[in-house]
Amino acid sequence: MKFLRGGGIAGFIIRRVLLGLLVLFLVSVIVFASTQLLGDPARAILGRDATPDRLAALHKQLHLDSSKVGQYFQWLGGLLHGDLGTSLASSQPVSSVLGTRIANSLVLVVLAAVISVPISIAIGSYAALRREKLFDTLSSNLMLLLAALPEFVVAVLLVILLSTNVFHVLPATSPVPPGTHAWDYPNQLVMPVATLVIAVAPYVSRIMRASMIEVLESDYVEMARLKGLPERTVLIRHALPNAIGPVFQVIAINLAYLAGGVVVVESVFNYPGIGLALVDAVSNHDIPVVQALAMLIAAVYVTLNLLADVATILVTPRLRTRL
Repeated sequence: MKFLRGGGIAGFIIRRVLLGLLVLFLVSVIVFASTQLLGDPARAILGRDATPDRLAALHKQLHLDSSKVGQYFQWLGGLLHGDLGTSLASSQPVSSVLGTRIANSLVLVVLAAVISVPISIAIGSYAALRREKLFDTLSSNLMLLLAALPEFVVAVLLVILLSTNVFHVLPATSPVPPGTHAWDYPNQLVMPVATLVIAVAPYVSRIMRASMIEVLESDYVEMARLKGLPERTVLIRHALPNAIGPVFQVIAINLAYLAGGVVVVESVFNYPGIGLALVDAVSNHDIPVVQALAMLIAAVYVTLNLLADVATILVTPRLRTRL
């Protein structure tokens, strides 16, 4: 496997891309095999009273009369050509069914990431600077408490606090009418985004605090202080770039979690994104939609992990020298 070694950062990226494609291929096999357990989609469409002739005709129409291996490669071939199949529930292309849903979920994920990542890094960094002081104690215990709460508990608590008689300032649900955009209803985005921010921020801030404490106790930071550099310069120029490397991995994992974790949040707030679409597709035995969403979430995981690995290499000089 020597031909896969070396090559600097470019070689590293090529190896990671090839590994990512292999992971996606394995995921496609698992997804296809798992969705076969949802039952016969033809019988789900026609109901229990379907005659054998109607079942056979629908099997042929949906290409379910061929072998499972043949069905897999036919589905995989369509996937590689951008054809996600046809929804069994709506008889429309899956890409048309999911287009608006993906955009709605993307709005949630981007807003949650833009808000949670800077706040988490700032809290973690300042807590490390004020180690074992009042701010560090309060923020560490608060983040530990928030990390222990499941996102559906956080969502329910926000609904009770902001949508009932306590403070009736925001809607309890976030439905987006068909044909409109999620960003046209900012009030309905507040609580889903806040739930995702609270779910993600504790993990990033705790890792940032631990990484920053380790860097602040290193010899090169001590040397910078002995040279008389201002504490702000030591923090921004020397400590932060070295501390943020390990945090990239946690940020990537949490952003990937946002892509899959929106299932619970969207269900609680009745928000029409990919999470609610996945729940509906499983209930309706809409296998093409389930397969497309599972592969989409897997692709997001692989892509974000690849970007996190590259970012970690770029900001960590000692790792670049090993490539």
